[in-house]
Amino acid sequence: MDKIKYKNTDSICACKVSLDIVGDRWSLIIVRDLFRGKNTYSQFLNESAERIASNVLSDRLKKLVEFEIINYRVNPLDRKIKEYYLTDRGVDLYNIIYELQNWTIDNVDFNQSSNTKEFKKLTKSKPKDIIISNFKSQYKKSRMKNFGK
Repeated sequence: MDKIKYKNTDSICACKVSLDIVGDRWSLIIVRDLFRGKNTYSQFLNESAERIASNVLSDRLKKLVEFEIINYRVNPLDRKIKEYYLTDRGVDLYNIIYELQNWTIDNVDFNQSSNTKEFKKLTKSKPKDIIISNFKSQYKKSRMKNFGK
């Protein structure tokens, strides 16, 4: 897999570059939702609690495809529907999502969703490396089964 071609040629911090690519409010939510089994525009738009605007969703999907974090196939039964999936580069973002969730649980007082409560329970029962490895492996198996990729 080739590296992403970053257009800014100035010498800059890797943290800034990563935030330019996935640091907006919605990109990691879309990646998270892909890990949770959502894969169509309609599912992202209508089934996520965060309620992303349709124009923002279109823009972020296009950007994530451009950076090869996600890809899609056209649904063979309805050619109007694109079915999105994480590339290996996108799957690698799970490490970041895992750490962000842990940081938030440890440092922010908030009303936790059932998914967050399950995640919290899981992190207390298994080592981090095992959880991350298993989650990424499960996604790749599901992607292979559903997309042949």
